Amino acid sequence: MRALPSAPVEKVIVTYKSQATEAGSNTAAKSDTAEKAAKTGEKLSFERRLAGGGALVDLGDSATKQDVTEVMEAFRADPSVASVEPDIRAYAMAVTPNDTDYAKQWDLFEPTGGMNVPAAWDKTTGSGVTVAVIDTGYAAHTDLATNIVSGYDFISTSADARDGNGRDADAKDEGDWNATDGECGTGSKASNSSWHGTHVAGTIGAVTNNTKGIAGIAYNAKIQPVRVLGKCGGSSADIADAITWASGGTVPGVPANANPARVINLSLGGASASCPSVYQTAINGAVSRGTTVVVAAGNSNANASGFTPANCANVINVASTSREGNRSYYSNFGTIVDVAAPGGETRRATDTPGTVTTPENGIYSTLNSGSTTQSAENYKPYQGTSMAAPHIAGLAALLKSAKSTLTPAEIESAIKANARPLPGTCTGGCGTGIADSAKTVNAVTGTTTPPTGTVFTNATDVTISDNTTVSSSIAVTGRTGNAPAALKVGVDIKHTWRGDLVIDLIAPDGTVRNLKASSSSDSADDVVTTYTVDASSEVANGTWKLQVRDVASGDTGYINSWNLTF
Repeated sequence: MRALPSAPVEKVIVTYKSQATEAGSNTAAKSDTAEKAAKTGEKLSFERRLAGGGALVDLGDSATKQDVTEVMEAFRADPSVASVEPDIRAYAMAVTPNDTDYAKQWDLFEPTGGMNVPAAWDKTTGSGVTVAVIDTGYAAHTDLATNIVSGYDFISTSADARDGNGRDADAKDEGDWNATDGECGTGSKASNSSWHGTHVAGTIGAVTNNTKGIAGIAYNAKIQPVRVLGKCGGSSADIADAITWASGGTVPGVPANANPARVINLSLGGASASCPSVYQTAINGAVSRGTTVVVAAGNSNANASGFTPANCANVINVASTSREGNRSYYSNFGTIVDVAAPGGETRRATDTPGTVTTPENGIYSTLNSGSTTQSAENYKPYQGTSMAAPHIAGLAALLKSAKSTLTPAEIESAIKANARPLPGTCTGGCGTGIADSAKTVNAVTGTTTPPTGTVFTNATDVTISDNTTVSSSIAVTGRTGNAPAALKVGVDIKHTWRGDLVIDLIAPDGTVRNLKASSSSDSADDVVTTYTVDASSEVANGTWKLQVRDVASGDTGYINSWNLTF
């Protein structure tokens, strides 16, 4: 839970009884407002008539709670008034999460390299969808625990599983460390346990708004850990069975999956000139059961066509991008890549391999501090297409939750069609660009998102005299659908004592949105700023107006210019 901000009340809404003159006459309502101002000693102004018939009365931004109370009591005491209420504030419910390390998750929200995730949370958070993370298993973590559902351990060789048996119903990550060089084949190196599956799981579905750690992309989805990687990796036979089971298929000797996943994440791979039939058969079966399969492109800075399961059909193949919006130096590429997502760079390409020189540019997620076996939970930044893939798996879960009828093919098509071009560079091919979560969710839910970046301007001066109302018009053409939810209104008004001014944006259908109220205490000059308004209920094309009212005497000016950015 998060407390909403306590905003001061600056206006009240007065509804007059139907037989009162003020109910239908703005002149009478203005006169009554002036009478109440004289009675209370407050500087009141009639601002406008609301669609429901009420009169909006402005007290100014210096009004205290006591002032508001006195004004409301004065109106209530008037027998011609039916009701009076404060003009209160409302807030978007998908606010910035209160997770303590959310600021480190640039990959979710930064405009350059991020994936525009928070703007999708008003519509979907992944409820009702299970995502299978086919990986190293699960290292217990309190920032994931309530979103974890029962998985399975598919490692069939007990020595590789390190749990003393073969396949079982316990998906606990027993560690994937290698004690010595060469232990896992020529060229293999000794290494600590990666807790890789837990890191991937956090990106997809970490518990959110719990005042700790990180936020997950589909934070109300369920995560199903399916263990296939242990000592020296995992076998294609085990991985294929895991894909089948996770998607609700039948695997001999294994109990049926009680929570079939609608999304599978495969942040794993190996070298292969073609997709093994064992993989393709399993993937085709999963997709036929309605499960979207997301795969990492690989980390060899090579064509993804030489790596599997990235080179299999019926998958979403994901390349990695950096915080600057470039293809990550290590990421595979090629025409078989479908889309890109943030995978980060914990070091520069020229830095010593194995070092972490830019941790702030990695993907921060849930982990474990144990060198070999599990120890205390923690968080760390990783880099890799393994980190990019779960961003797309999380987005797929958001889409499936928002519209349950979507097929894997429709999910893939929507993600690819609504990606944005890389702001940086990608040699070799990074698919259709960096996935855009909000744009994709809007597309599948029928919310129109018009093209962005077009600026419409009126630079003709309009004089603002004392106690007058003037306007300046802009004709918007060539748009489709509705205006943006974050319409930018740039204003350049030259005027001494700007507190005299009330500024409104008037939509083509006449709807009025207040941009600035008057204030007797604001004696500064000029209004040069950009306002952001939710105009998503308005048709974009048409004549928009900037209306400026001077509510006092002694200071004048002019509208120098204004603009709208679509």
